[in-house]
Amino acid sequence: MEGKKAKILLCEDDPNLGSVLKNYLELNDYDVTLERDGRLGLAAFQRENFDLCLLDVMMPNMDGFTLAEEIRDINPDVPLFFLSAKTMKEDIIQGYKLGADDYITKPFDSEVLLHKIKAILKRNEELNKEAENKEYDLAGYHFNPKLRELSHSGKTQTLSPKENELLKMLCEHMNDLLPREQALKRIWGSDTYFNGRSMDVYIAKLRKYLKEDPNIEIVNIHGNGFRLVVQNVTA
Repeated sequence: MEGKKAKILLCEDDPNLGSVLKNYLELNDYDVTLERDGRLGLAAFQRENFDLCLLDVMMPNMDGFTLAEEIRDINPDVPLFFLSAKTMKEDIIQGYKLGADDYITKPFDSEVLLHKIKAILKRNEELNKEAENKEYDLAGYHFNPKLRELSHSGKTQTLSPKENELLKMLCEHMNDLLPREQALKRIWGSDTYFNGRSMDVYIAKLRKYLKEDPNIEIVNIHGNGFRLVVQNVTA
């Protein structure tokens, strides 16, 4: 990650292991946030953007499996490793079912973990570069998320950061359901009532921007989320 340290969320309730691993990763040029239980880990994830999560399984207040489910609701794509003393096959399978990229049993070799982290971050960086540069043709509109520009008939609308992120998520789920909870957690940080009302305002703004073309529509799927319906799409 050129010019910028990758951010890692480390959730580990063993103070010795947590501190040693945090220091080791920081010596290898990572920006590490250490939390001692699952609830604090979730609060940190809602507050900041992380490039990778390292989760202990057995933690107070919220275990690692529950935390992983919450993280996946907010961001289905962030790399996630479990670090666990639970070595039963059933636990390992559950970890992978929850979307883990790796399940590492304790004790483990820190250098091996470091190389696994480097490998998955490099892969994700390449994928993210592709995603960042992706543009969308939406019927008569052209959307450039990187520049936050929505163009139609020679006119260009510059979107606010939240408008841009919301339209980008709708495009990623084009002609499919964008779950309301997922959008709220990723863009607003939590799915509270007030954040929900705020998102409705932004949806109304996007509908206004897109009203010039009858081939594109943001449909409300009551109680579930929204669908960006686009006809004659070339992506």
